[in-house]
Formats: sequence, C-alpha cells, structure tokens
Amino acid sequence: MPLRIALILGSTRPGRRGDQIAAWALKAARAHGGADYELVDLADHNLGNLDEPGNPNLQQYQHDHTRAWGALIDSFDGYVFLVPEYNRSYPGALKNALDYVYREWNDKAAGIISYGGWVAGARAPKHCGSSSPNSRWPRSAPSPPSPHTPRSTPAPSSPRRASTSPWAACSTR
Repeated sequence: MPLRIALILGSTRPGRRGDQIAAWALKAARAHGGADYELVDLADHNLGNLDEPGNPNLQQYQHDHTRAWGALIDSFDGYVFLVPEYNRSYPGALKNALDYVYREWNDKAAGIISYGGWVAGARAPKHCGSSSPNSRWPRSAPSPPSPHTPRSTPAPSSPRRASTSPWAACSTR
C-alpha cells in the first residue's frame, strides 16, 4: 500500500491565494510520485474554535467534527502544510486544526510550503513548527527560499511591499 500524504491548505480566509498554491503543489507532488497525495482544505472542515473540553492526548472526543477530523488526520502517513504568512506568523485556523487532535499527528513526517507576507512567507514556518502541538514530528533544518522563486525585493528608493507572486517561498521543517 503506498504512503498517503496530505497537503493541508492552512488558510480559510476569503480571497486567499492558497488555492493557487495548493493546485501547484498537488500537481508537482503527483508528478513526483512515490505516494498518494490528497488535498485537505481546512475551509471544508468547519472546525471552528477548539470546542473539545478534554485533553486531545486522551482521544476522548465529544464532537462528531473532532472524531471525523481525527480519523482523517490519522489516515495519513505524512503531511505538507501550505502555510501563508499572516501578521508575521501562520493562520489561527491552522493552529486550531493542529490543536484539535494530538496522537493522530505523532511520528509522521511533516513539511511546510510557505508563501505571502512581507518576506515571502519566511516567518510562518518558524512559528508553525515551534508552536505545533506535536514535538514528535521528525525535524529537519529549514531550507532557504529557492533562488528560482520570485520574491519581493523592492528597489532601494521604493516602499517595501508584499510579493505579488503566489509562489513566493518554499521551506521545509
């Protein structure tokens, strides 16, 4: 049975660029092969703010949406998080989705593709990786943005502006 890898779209914001990033990442992953890749869009799961009264480590979920989320996350062998940079960090919707369950994430590979913001998404992976609920993800050193990826580099006399490229940066964690 091939590995199952989830590409988790970490933004639920209307007008997000994540749909473009997700389409590109899913196409690239499937072209690479080696696993079955599936897009998991947080906007499709209506998790809302964390509403489980118990510790997720105990897996005593009281809500159907949490049980469904836990079963979905547990069904994958690894994850690639598609993470926009919002306010120098990553979206609250992703943090919430990470916090809903715990054991389901354990001992599985995880990577991050980041984009957006003033610095082409460079800060989002650091925050996402350091505040993830799971210290049991295998870790690797962050990769710098690809030199072949467009980045926001304002001219010396121009005001600083965000990148207009949806492919602003790629990092792994």
